[in-house]
Amino acid sequence: MVKQERAQVTRDRLVEGAALAFYRLGYGMATTTAIVEEAGTTRGAMYFHFQSKEEIARAVIDKEHSLAMEAGLRIQALEKPAFETMVLLCIDLAKRLMTDPVVKAGIRLTTEITNFDPPLVAPYEEWLKTFAEIAQAAVREGDFRKDIDPVVFARFLIPAYTGIQLVSDTFTGREDLLPRIREMWTFVLPAVIPDDRIESARELLDRLIP
Repeated sequence: MVKQERAQVTRDRLVEGAALAFYRLGYGMATTTAIVEEAGTTRGAMYFHFQSKEEIARAVIDKEHSLAMEAGLRIQALEKPAFETMVLLCIDLAKRLMTDPVVKAGIRLTTEITNFDPPLVAPYEEWLKTFAEIAQAAVREGDFRKDIDPVVFARFLIPAYTGIQLVSDTFTGREDLLPRIREMWTFVLPAVIPDDRIESARELLDRLIP
């Protein structure tokens, strides 16, 4: 393995180790010692790749966001109806939040840290933009009411999802996250779906989240 490849392997191990430490302890309580121990590397290796704990936290967030966006693009490439695409995106992220340490840590850091400079707004902005665009397509396709403002809808749904996964994590370690997401959509449907399509929307929800 050449030097550059070894350096990348070490960096990846540090990001994964940091993810375990940040998710388990939170940003404030996770020490650089805990990160190094989780990664199985040395402190020197950590400071070769990252100048500070904040920098490695941002690397975890960037990795999580990259994984989520890649999955989102794959789902959108299926070219399902817009409403179905939104539900599939919610399900995919929920499953990652239950199983992937990097995603768990990245989301915890994004929702926990408010004093980074510059602030951590890019992940929220990307999801807001994505869901506004898909909601606009749902309006065009007739699955959302014509008077729905896609931007306002996204500004509601993304914070709602964020709150639901945080409370689910607190009470059950996210074991009940999928049922809670189903409940979220059950309440949302009457507000956004035309009357003549609400039954088919409920049937889709039953099929995707049994």
